[in-house]
Amino acid sequence: MARTLPPVHAIRAEIDALFTEGRDLVEVIEDVARLGARLIIQTAVEAEVDAFLGRARYQRANAATSSDQAHTVRPGHRNGHCPTTIKTTTGPVTIARPKLRGTTEKFASRLFGAGVTRTNALETLVIASFVRGLSTRDVEGALADALGPEAAMSKSTVSTICQAIVAEYDGWCRRELSGVELDYLFLDASHFKMHQGQHAEPILAAWGITTAGKPVFVGLAAAAAESTDAWHDFLSDLVARGLRSPLLIVSDGAPGLISAAERIFPASLRQRCLVHRARNVLAKVSTGDQAEVKAAYWQIFDLGELGELGDDVTAGQPLVDLVQRRVDAFAGTWGRRYPAAVKCLLTDRQSLTPYLRFPLEHHKRVRHSNFIERTFGETRRRVKVIGRFPGETSCVSLVWAVLDRAARGWRGFTMTSKGLRILQDLRRALLHPPTQLHAEATPATDSTPSMVAA
Repeated sequence: MARTLPPVHAIRAEIDALFTEGRDLVEVIEDVARLGARLIIQTAVEAEVDAFLGRARYQRANAATSSDQAHTVRPGHRNGHCPTTIKTTTGPVTIARPKLRGTTEKFASRLFGAGVTRTNALETLVIASFVRGLSTRDVEGALADALGPEAAMSKSTVSTICQAIVAEYDGWCRRELSGVELDYLFLDASHFKMHQGQHAEPILAAWGITTAGKPVFVGLAAAAAESTDAWHDFLSDLVARGLRSPLLIVSDGAPGLISAAERIFPASLRQRCLVHRARNVLAKVSTGDQAEVKAAYWQIFDLGELGELGDDVTAGQPLVDLVQRRVDAFAGTWGRRYPAAVKCLLTDRQSLTPYLRFPLEHHKRVRHSNFIERTFGETRRRVKVIGRFPGETSCVSLVWAVLDRAARGWRGFTMTSKGLRILQDLRRALLHPPTQLHAEATPATDSTPSMVAA
């Protein structure tokens, strides 16, 4: 007979189901926050029952007695759950309250027992867990502040909650990546205040699209600055855990990031985010002309009308040459009026067009890194009320929690037969170039494809 799904597992299933509904990402993250808080409270209640009975769910009393248990084993057993609603400042939250049978003492949860009159346990647990650094002492203190000394939880219960959260994140950071084969790797960073008296510091992030077109959240780490060393250490760790070179790396123009990416993945092409480059160019244009210059900038990369190339348009060098000619035309039109803006566009211009070598159906999604930036923006919105984190552990934990759940709703890429052939040809040319046999018998010409930026 199948066992009933425990409430904690049921809440996790609800969280996972949110990302299959095709709803707006911001709405989904709001629901994830509410369900996540509910998950923490449910975990706390179940841990209280474990501590009260002296044994875990499904564990027999005689087995618990024979093992080294920190708690006294009491008679009785679990007898299902009943719904209990907690009123919080963000609205009512329904928790599955455990029912017990055959006990000699009455069980009363300290989270919503009869003597608890204040009901903001939801916010308390979430802030204590994610913002106060996942410290047992902090969680105990926060609950005592919110619910009164009579509602203080035992150290073992608090420790159970905190260890479960930390273990999930730590396990994710150490997971093997040898099974992840990427076509596209997106790199970005967002800044948060996490050390007292210091400016905002970056959280480095990496996500990608696999050769099967599936999105994957690859890595996350705190750093003191977006330096070459910081990005180099971050990427080196991913490689040490088995991550292989992608075909294309998409990023902004941060010098440290670019330097580290080219050093760690020398065979990969590099695409500069067109949205970031547009911002750089427009920052050097007067307000009155920005709309016109912005339209002209995006026309450079608009492939809606390709009469210049005939009817049979395909990814590759002809598209690269076309866009580079348009860059020259833009420079000719605006060079005298806004020389600084044009200079900005022409600097590292070859990095603006590598995406044109990839399948046409992927172009609009691999020419910028804005997707992960939008998710970072949602994280920043959440922490505005916090101001500053007390340390990087709490900061990285919150950012990871948002990005990890959001990653389950990211859309993959369409893979057509023509697109797959293009990607396979690029993979062969960039990552597995043919070796030249019998070099002494061949002419002194280099037939091996070289890595170029455009």
